[in-house]
Amino acid sequence: MKSIRMLLMVILTANLLGGCAAVIVGGAAVGASAVHERRSVGTMIDDEGIEWKVRSALNGDKNLSSQSHISVISVNEVVLLVGQTPTEAFRQQAGVLAKGVDKVRIVHNELTVAAPSTYMTRTSDSYITSKVKTSLFKVKGHDDFDPTRVKVVTENGTVYLMGILYRSEAEDAAKQASRVGGVQKVVKLFEYLD
Repeated sequence: MKSIRMLLMVILTANLLGGCAAVIVGGAAVGASAVHERRSVGTMIDDEGIEWKVRSALNGDKNLSSQSHISVISVNEVVLLVGQTPTEAFRQQAGVLAKGVDKVRIVHNELTVAAPSTYMTRTSDSYITSKVKTSLFKVKGHDDFDPTRVKVVTENGTVYLMGILYRSEAEDAAKQASRVGGVQKVVKLFEYLD
């Protein structure tokens, strides 16, 4: 009951603050997941802000945003762009816009020049992501491995793995992800502790 009251207080406060609602709710989500993270809480909050700012920058380019499907993910100030744009020029522009956002250290521009993916493809990608996340609980042999530290993103059957891991953890996580049905390819975008 206390947590419901707390949630209602957060929502009420967020509504009163108007434009700050996304930051407050994002901050609450960050706080809940911080227990398992190797990123600092400050970096987790920065990542939420980076994602929002990159999306805003992309949406500010009306030609790009109206003709493209782009997902933005930030982990430890490393940005991943996935999706589709109709031209190479749009793909490059998206990368430039992402790099221009404050605190972004690296941009992995994995956009493809193609028509936007279909609803069915996106649904399949979501299903693959959930299967990969679940399968990571099978990774064994590491004292400190926590599968919730691995960010999993799927785009058109390609699985992108992000996070801060030891190399052996990353290798085993990638092997496990590659065994999941529907996965076409696994791309490791980890930062390593060793």
